[in-house]
Amino acid sequence: MGISKKIVTLMEQGSWVRRMFEEANALKARHGEENVFDLSLGNPIMEPPPQFFHELRRIAESSAPGMHRYMPNAGYSETRAAVAAQLSKETGLDFTTNDIVMTCGAGGALNVILKTLLDPGDEVIIFAPYFFEYRLYADNHGGTCRIVPTDERFYPNLDAFEASFSATTRVVLLNSPNNPSGVVYSPQCVAALAEVIRSKEQTFGREIFLVSDEPYRKILYDGIDYPHVFHHHQHTIVATSHSKDLALPGERIGYIAVNPDYEGRAELVDGLTFCNRALGFVNAPALMQHIVRVLQSVTVDVSDYQAKRDYLYAELIGMGYSVVKPQGAFYMFPRSPIEDDVSFVYETSKHNVLTVPGRGFGVPGYFRISYCVAQRDLEGALPGLRAAIETFKGG
Repeated sequence: MGISKKIVTLMEQGSWVRRMFEEANALKARHGEENVFDLSLGNPIMEPPPQFFHELRRIAESSAPGMHRYMPNAGYSETRAAVAAQLSKETGLDFTTNDIVMTCGAGGALNVILKTLLDPGDEVIIFAPYFFEYRLYADNHGGTCRIVPTDERFYPNLDAFEASFSATTRVVLLNSPNNPSGVVYSPQCVAALAEVIRSKEQTFGREIFLVSDEPYRKILYDGIDYPHVFHHHQHTIVATSHSKDLALPGERIGYIAVNPDYEGRAELVDGLTFCNRALGFVNAPALMQHIVRVLQSVTVDVSDYQAKRDYLYAELIGMGYSVVKPQGAFYMFPRSPIEDDVSFVYETSKHNVLTVPGRGFGVPGYFRISYCVAQRDLEGALPGLRAAIETFKGG
């Protein structure tokens, strides 16, 4: 065996998203790509906004020397300053260049953060449903995850949250807008979580960081404002990327932002910068840093996602599915009509519709639909979704 037993185990437990992606490829080979409707992967088909291509062409035609050399491990100071300026505008806080570290996407950012914060045996609290890779990221750096349930709206259960802390709790990891539910935690919810964290800091005599994973922060619906975590807890760190808001998932460009009100931020940013190098990322991609520097206030056309959300939500409700209406991101998380969500997902695949079972996100009995796809795929998937639920009606 060429790989470790641990990795074999993790692969067997691994991402249902990737399993269904592979199933989709097999179905496309058998039935033709045009006859398979893959709603399994959060890989947006939307193209980046025009400003991206304008800046890409400008840089490609530039003869400025040194544009592709190494830079400080935290990233170009000009790019970090642009990120800080945009965050200052959004939050009303005084972010500076020294509060920002450019990273290889949000996944890279989270690994850098956890590497910096965790000692072996430390715990990371996450809320189900959650992005499966969180558990892998914590394991990468000697940590473990403690999973807290949510209510029928996918809001954290505060009693369970308070009971989940221990002397080894180091991080509380939020994801809002949430993958897979699309739920956005309200300011009141974030404030309540932060109050519990501060109380537990006093109880256990250690800093507990609220880490917010925010790649969908700018994909919001119905005119709601994003409730930034920085206002609620001093020990806060944000990990984000431009994979979704600029439709650049393959470019792997994101950043870490440390609360400017945190007294220990200089040491923390030094640690984050060191770990960015120590983990082998070295620095975020130079070309993308040059481009996103001037795109901090730019976002893809969110109205397109909202229209798809409204269309799909109305159709699913009409078929008899139970769905919490998403407030952001581009996923829905309907309840499966049968308890065995895996069996139900395989039923949808019989109709050439690919979704992801909820147990892949820590919540059996649900399934995830990604609607960042072409309208024809949403429309084409409806007969299969209808046939699947009708198979189990009354069962």
